[in-house]
Amino acid sequence: MKNVKWTFLFFLTTFISLGATAQKSDIEAVKQTLDSYKQKIESLDTSGVAQLFVADSKVIEQAKDEGTISHYLEHHLGPELKDFKSFKFSNYKVDVQLNGAYAYSTESYIYTIILKDGKEIRSQGFATSLLQKIKGQWKIVQTHSSFRKAR
Repeated sequence: MKNVKWTFLFFLTTFISLGATAQKSDIEAVKQTLDSYKQKIESLDTSGVAQLFVADSKVIEQAKDEGTISHYLEHHLGPELKDFKSFKFSNYKVDVQLNGAYAYSTESYIYTIILKDGKEIRSQGFATSLLQKIKGQWKIVQTHSSFRKAR
């Protein structure tokens, strides 16, 4: 009987340990997806951004539905980035919660934009996103960001 009890405890702790490792790995993968999006914005380059999102994604910015990521890139972010000399994030913090094949994130940050004419825009931003794990890849389903002038 003692062997059965120890065998059960061994498998239980192994299972819990493997689950915690898998969860940590998924959290890091979600963070990597969000970081890839942030890096693309900082590089002022939208190529490859759509692959970080599901095709029928929803982008909401400042209480405005911007449509799918493809629409947002073509009609908003893409043209906007062409007017920027630089775009940098700082004080970046991210929190990720997992629920099966879905992840929920919150991001807070300061961003500084330098326009081509030299004007500086500094804002405090916050974003919430829903991601889904599809075929082993974390994709952004919906993101909502807002900002205000940084203090």
